[in-house]
Amino acid sequence: MDIALYLLAAVLIIAGLAGTILPALPGIPMIFGGIWLAAVVDHYRHLGLWWLIVIGVLGTLGVVVDFVASTLGAKRVGASRMALWGAGLGTLVGMFFGLLGLVLGPFVGALLGELLAGNSVLRSTHVGIGTWLGLLFGTLIKLVISFMMIGLFGFAMLL
Repeated sequence: MDIALYLLAAVLIIAGLAGTILPALPGIPMIFGGIWLAAVVDHYRHLGLWWLIVIGVLGTLGVVVDFVASTLGAKRVGASRMALWGAGLGTLVGMFFGLLGLVLGPFVGALLGELLAGNSVLRSTHVGIGTWLGLLFGTLIKLVISFMMIGLFGFAMLL
């Protein structure tokens, strides 16, 4: 039974890595779930409470980055308040439309918000691109955090 649970933990971790890029999967929570399952099966011999807390804090940071990255990208290029709200709403709505929705949602939301604020199409497009770049940067940070979580897990299991 332990082997099957370890295999399930490995599947969760690998699927979680895919989920850091693919919007259909909650990547970081899946990675943490796989790590926690492996710790339970190991009876917390190698991966105790403090390891799980550190890995959990990293995971929480990754999830927060996922939600605020596009908004920070919009803010970086001087977006209006309406564009920031649009980027946030676009990200939220985009999650329900798969990869295309997550790619276009923040961009379209920020663009429409900036247009509603009374700015030109060129300025609105600039803000939309800044939002999209923020999303891309956020995905890269999530990927790095995911590998850090897995690296800490591997290090703890070797001890």
